[in-house]
Amino acid sequence: MKKKILFVSLLICLALTGTAYAHPPKDIEISYDPATKILTAIILHDTSNPLGHYIKKVDVGLNDQEIIEQKISRQENINSQEVNYYIPDTKSGDRLSVEGYCSISGKLKKEIVVK
Repeated sequence: MKKKILFVSLLICLALTGTAYAHPPKDIEISYDPATKILTAIILHDTSNPLGHYIKKVDVGLNDQEIIEQKISRQENINSQEVNYYIPDTKSGDRLSVEGYCSISGKLKKEIVVK
């Protein structure tokens, strides 16, 4: 019985330790070029294991309506994930948002206004 309690306690500790290293993206740098209609977002997310702890999904919104959902299988490097999208339906004053999701825990959303 004591071995079973010890084993369960160890599993709980390991589970809590794994989520302690999980974190949402630190920041999202967004730019939009009206001439090319290209939205670029750099999602800052530090990780030592871009295959197991990474930005797993990116949602893009235009004026509070989701227009793009991209699932990602790994982060391109240990510091960030860059994404680029062609968005032809924007005009001055529109709001573009980018939301990045961590594969383990957390998300972050940032927004810009098109000039």
